[in-house]
Amino acid sequence: MSPYELLIGLRYTRAKKRNHFISFISMISMLGIALGVAALIIVLSVMNGFQKEIRARILGVTPHLQVASDTGSIQDWLPIEKIVATHPKVSAAAPFISGQGMLSQNENVQGVMVRGILPEEEDRLTHLSDKMKVGELNKLRAGEFGIVLGVDLARSLGARVGESILLITPQGQITPAGMVPRLKQFHVVGIFEVGMSPYDNALALIHMNDAQKLYRMGDGVTGISARLNDLDQARSVAAELDMNIPHNLYTSDWTRQNANYFSAVQMEKKMMFIILSLIVAVAAFNIVSTLVMAVTDKQADIAILRTLGASPVSIMKIFMVQGVIIGLTGMLIGVVSGILIALNIGTIVPFIEHLFGVQFLAKDVYFISELPSDLQRSDVLVVSIFSFVISILATLYPSWRAAQTQPAEALRYE
Repeated sequence: MSPYELLIGLRYTRAKKRNHFISFISMISMLGIALGVAALIIVLSVMNGFQKEIRARILGVTPHLQVASDTGSIQDWLPIEKIVATHPKVSAAAPFISGQGMLSQNENVQGVMVRGILPEEEDRLTHLSDKMKVGELNKLRAGEFGIVLGVDLARSLGARVGESILLITPQGQITPAGMVPRLKQFHVVGIFEVGMSPYDNALALIHMNDAQKLYRMGDGVTGISARLNDLDQARSVAAELDMNIPHNLYTSDWTRQNANYFSAVQMEKKMMFIILSLIVAVAAFNIVSTLVMAVTDKQADIAILRTLGASPVSIMKIFMVQGVIIGLTGMLIGVVSGILIALNIGTIVPFIEHLFGVQFLAKDVYFISELPSDLQRSDVLVVSIFSFVISILATLYPSWRAAQTQPAEALRYE
């Protein structure tokens, strides 16, 4: 691009007294792009924050990776645990037993997922001790038949620490009267709160040795849980472990166990990007109208430039400069505003709630009561490139129209 093309394009962006309306439309276009870019960055950051927060809560009580058997139990599990624990990307491993049951106290009955654990080893995986509201996780001791309940589960059953509760398992025992469910009295030693209803409302923890007796598994376990140094490498670690464990065993990672949820979140993020991109598209249409009016207003100037030897390509570049400056300025304003708001949304939202006396995320309705934000460079880069490309595309047609101007026709009535 020649210097004179750039200089003339820059000059056309400054309004004269007789074309303030064009300048006004240019300002609206610029602000529209800035608003769209800022909205995209803020919304994507908030969605990233929600995804990160909920993922942390889910993985706060579930392991990153599990090794299980096709038959439902692993009898010789110590060598398998050693294989998993010695993997360089695994930070901790522990056996577990998983089973279904029903808890009953007084007249309250509720179905639960029972998980048999070794408290000290399990705590290295999920840090459950940090989520205990009442009692302690290490009070689960072999042979004492203690149980730890989720906070909502304990509330619905009316159970408190120190009280006894009846656990009924589907593995019954045969008597002359027929099949009778197995019953066992447990005493509540703790209550935890993860912040996710599926766990707080339906998970009960007991000692692994008690679970082996309760479900008649002998010395076997349901599987081996593992915690990774980098949870984003779960799939690759699972594939590597599959090659080192017996063929009757399989590996499942957290991305597969919660695949439907995380797929839905990714789909929502893509749809929000598409919807909010329409704001940028509308602002780009304003650039088209701005340049069309500018081309009409500058017909005489274009004709003079053509008679002085300017090529149609040079005329096209002049008006593209004007449109690109509008788009680039709007993009920069939007990026800076979006980044500042996304980084300080934890302060801005409480201020707005306090100012107007409202609460956007009620604690008794939503899992997360504060608006999280996770600003990612990739999102900012994609939004910036998208808005800049849209701005350039919006300049093509008006600039092409300007390049088609015939000097004789333009100067006929001047």
